[in-house]
Amino acid sequence: MNFMPSRTDFPLPAGSPQPIDDGAADHLAGTVMPKVSLVSTKDCTIDLSQLTAPWTVIYCYPMTGVPGQALPDQWDDIPGARGCTPQTCGFRDQYAELLRFKAEVFGLSTQTTEYQREMATRLDLPFEILSDAAYEFCDALRLPTFEIASMRLLKRLTLMVRDSRIEHVFYPVFPPNESAAQVSRWLGERQN
Repeated sequence: MNFMPSRTDFPLPAGSPQPIDDGAADHLAGTVMPKVSLVSTKDCTIDLSQLTAPWTVIYCYPMTGVPGQALPDQWDDIPGARGCTPQTCGFRDQYAELLRFKAEVFGLSTQTTEYQREMATRLDLPFEILSDAAYEFCDALRLPTFEIASMRLLKRLTLMVRDSRIEHVFYPVFPPNESAAQVSRWLGERQN
């Protein structure tokens, strides 16, 4: 599948605050993937300890917006919160390139599958989005989170998984709309 870049409903505002590396993901590189199964937007259950692709990219994000619905108050003031839809569009647009590197792609957030399905359909995603609404994966790996409007959300990070182990972590991820291109470059450097 070839997808052309498109305008998104949630572009990054100029001057979005940049997240800092607070060390909350330092423990992840080298960690074995936990035996956690999550439901995807294609109604599949994915056992994250049994990934079989040569590379698996799991990009974790706080939450996507829905057209016509307001984001939480002060959302734009949280470093790294804004940009989930542009990040997802980047992975959609880079998908063919990532397949060329024999990488499987999953998005992951703590939103419900029903909530995520709207975004997956609207953005015509060729890959699955996983729901960790019960925080099983998040807690098993002690992923960095934050709270807003009575919601516990993931901080944006990308896990590069090979042979059931996290080989590399992109954290913090900024700007989010360049995340997929960064992952493609990283994988390309390992092909040589």
